[in-house]
Amino acid sequence: MSDVTELLERYLAAWNEPDPQRRRSAVESLWTVDGGYTDPLVDVAGHDAIAAVIEGARQQFPGWTFRAGGLVDAHHHIVRFTWELVPPGGGEPPVAGFDVAVLTEDGRIRAVYGFLDRVPAAGDVPAADGVAAPVPAA
Repeated sequence: MSDVTELLERYLAAWNEPDPQRRRSAVESLWTVDGGYTDPLVDVAGHDAIAAVIEGARQQFPGWTFRAGGLVDAHHHIVRFTWELVPPGGGEPPVAGFDVAVLTEDGRIRAVYGFLDRVPAAGDVPAADGVAAPVPAA
């Protein structure tokens, strides 16, 4: 399970990385070249597309942090884990979900399938500047 925990830490660090070049490097080290990411809002493949999805989330929620939600489980080449999106300064995370990752034999991500478990209504999420942040439609 320590390999899975380390993978989760690296995965969340990629989503939290503010520097585009370091974030791109993290995506390249985590995913296979043709790796994919699918959630209710997107279905993409390849490093460029995955990095763009992460950039979009970072622009939509500037200053927010993804963190592990608690559940981490794995068997064979499949990992599932929960996550939360925490506003700047902490507090109750208004957005939460879980992801299922399919890994290759060398431990890289072949695909991630994301699910949104908690998404507030539009306008209910305060942004870092106090203005309501846009919320993805579930």
